[in-house]
Amino acid sequence: MFQQILALIIIIFFLVRLFRQKKKQSVSGNEFLLWLIFWLLAAAAIIFLKPIDQLVKALGFSGAAINILLYITVLILIYLVFRLRLTIAKMEKNISTLNETIAIKKL
Repeated sequence: MFQQILALIIIIFFLVRLFRQKKKQSVSGNEFLLWLIFWLLAAAAIIFLKPIDQLVKALGFSGAAINILLYITVLILIYLVFRLRLTIAKMEKNISTLNETIAIKKL
C-alpha cells in the first residue's frame, strides 16, 4: 500500500510539471496529450493493481500484475528510445543538408 501511495505522489509530481511545461509552452499539444495519457494510465494501473493482478492470473500468467506492467513499460520505453533515435538521425541529416546548402551559397 505504501508503494502505491508513493508511486501516485510521484505521478502527481510529474503531472504538475507537465502542466507547468504546457503553460510555459515548452511542450507541444500532441506531446502534452501523449504524456498526460501516459501518466494517467500509469496512475490507473497503480490504483487498479489488484483487479489487474486477478486478470493476469485469469489469463494464465504466473507473475504478479506489477511484473507484467513493468514488462510492458520497458517495451514501451524501448520503442520510445527507438523513435527518438530515428528522430535524431533525421535531424542530423537535415543539419548536414543545411550546412551543405549554406556552404554552396557562400562559394
